Amino acid sequence: MIKTKIKNQVAILTLNRPEKYHSFIKDMAIDLQDALDQCESDNNVRYIIITASGKAFCAGQDLSEAIDPDGPGLTKIVEKHYNPIIRKIRSIEKPILAAVNGVAAGAGASIALCCDIVIAKKSAVFVQAFSKIGLVPDSAGTFFLPRLIGLQRATALMMTADPISAEEAKEIGMIYKVFNDDEFEIEAIKLAEKLAQMPTKGLGLTKNF
Repeated sequence: MIKTKIKNQVAILTLNRPEKYHSFIKDMAIDLQDALDQCESDNNVRYIIITASGKAFCAGQDLSEAIDPDGPGLTKIVEKHYNPIIRKIRSIEKPILAAVNGVAAGAGASIALCCDIVIAKKSAVFVQAFSKIGLVPDSAGTFFLPRLIGLQRATALMMTADPISAEEAKEIGMIYKVFNDDEFEIEAIKLAEKLAQMPTKGLGLTKNF
């Protein structure tokens, strides 16, 4: 469910559950945790990209697992699936780029926004979808979003679940850059390879704010 490719010292971690818009289930969450661990320990990896195949980036949690009476339950899903992903992204002393290629909703948006740099396709959309199902934003969403765009905007987006286009996300400081869809993959790799040639130890330590 996570495809890993390493080229020119850049590791590309691709969410690969397109039939479900890359919504997370346990196996996918564990796969991403393992992939991040491998990137951290691999001295040949100097930069990490998190992206997704197909048209969506990530729709958040697969609700069929969340409501399954025989499933792990929401508390375990947050504590064992998502929280370790966020902690790893923030603690790995290597820069991590979120290349948002489509809709990023719920925990999918939170994972993207906790990365060091976020870029997006022009057609991408960000949605704080939690309030639609009566949940508080998880995966550190209530921490990172206000720091990125301010308390008022963040609160409004979290409460209304209004979708935000990639262009608007850039304008309000939520993300770094937006690229035309047909240029997106090339620009993402170009940026990552440029940063991979820089002193990534220093870049990684810059994350400790």
